[in-house]
Amino acid sequence: MPENNKSSHYTLGKTSLMPQEEKLETGKKREKLVVGIPKENREYESRVGLTPEAVELLVSNGHEIIIESGAGANANYTDKDYSECGGLIVTNKSDVFRCDIVLKIAPPAIEEIDMLKSGSVLISSLPFQIQSDEYIRKLIHKKITAISFEGLKDKDNCYPVLRSMSEIAGTTSILIAAEYLSNVHDGKGVLLGGVTGITPTEVIILGAGTAAEYAARAALGLGAFIKVFDHSISKLKRLQLNLSRQLFTSVFHKRVVEKHLKSADVVIGAMHLGDKGPQFLITEEMVKIMKKGSVIIDISIDQGGCIETSECMNYSNPSYIKHGVIHYSVPNIASRVARTASIALSNVFNPLLFSIAEAGGVQKLLKEDIGFRHGVYIYNGILTSSSIGNYFGIPSKDIDLLMAAF
Repeated sequence: MPENNKSSHYTLGKTSLMPQEEKLETGKKREKLVVGIPKENREYESRVGLTPEAVELLVSNGHEIIIESGAGANANYTDKDYSECGGLIVTNKSDVFRCDIVLKIAPPAIEEIDMLKSGSVLISSLPFQIQSDEYIRKLIHKKITAISFEGLKDKDNCYPVLRSMSEIAGTTSILIAAEYLSNVHDGKGVLLGGVTGITPTEVIILGAGTAAEYAARAALGLGAFIKVFDHSISKLKRLQLNLSRQLFTSVFHKRVVEKHLKSADVVIGAMHLGDKGPQFLITEEMVKIMKKGSVIIDISIDQGGCIETSECMNYSNPSYIKHGVIHYSVPNIASRVARTASIALSNVFNPLLFSIAEAGGVQKLLKEDIGFRHGVYIYNGILTSSSIGNYFGIPSKDIDLLMAAF
């Protein structure tokens, strides 16, 4: 071998020609979550974001759940229930709000926003029309990433929280109507439904969305005769398909509705108004032609109501009589069955928290998941909701563009 080959830069070792292990890209780093569950301080809010069973699953997977004492009391979950499942019970509210992620049902009060750790994540509801300019600006100032759970979308492009709460509200509305038709609340003593030899009660349902569908299911199950009105023929067709039976359905026409209101025992206002409301489908003059002792349940009162005579009430004073018609129009009707509603919410939030952990944090999941991103209205102190920005006169930026930048 020539002498100059000894100084060659390329030499073959004993293993150079052996099969080499393929170097794969390092996987995502799973993140440990520290989640705070505060006690709701808003009157008549009885739900809690996680059940003890959900807490147990999260804790067993290495996450830390800090719960304010009494957080689940209104849903009949005790502190012991949570502690036995691995939750850490604290009496100091500020300990909960210093967590990396705060999961709350009602939006936090101004003084609670002050307790939030800068740069943390807030998951809660957001009826922004009843919030103040100060509320939004404080979240921005503290560089909070704020997520409205009503805005979250799943892989099927549906709103899982809104859907589950609408299912509960629709079913519950029929049970409430049955109470107010009976003698229990000085009603006219009529059974909602039908029995042999007696004409069944008539239930008019305004709307053909999720709440309307579940109201229809409950009313049909009791034997009532239902009539459904909606502006959309496609929604009416979908409702009939989902219920697997022919129903009395009609596109909304004032004269047609007036005709049927005269014989109705119950009217359920379940029209989803979106950002357009309030739009009164039933006017005060139309209410006047209804039978004395009939019942109106306006589920849409959260958005201003779809019946002109509806007034926003509360659970301590839920009903009133106007033009001889009993009105029940309480927002957040799901809180009436707080335990069921809490389980439904937990069924959404528990997988969501696992997704955040598996993705490696909130920011990484926001980049990957369009549905999760849809619920964000403030990202790291930057307002990303144009509707909120227009309402309060605050500049906003597109969340998709922010994700591309970060």
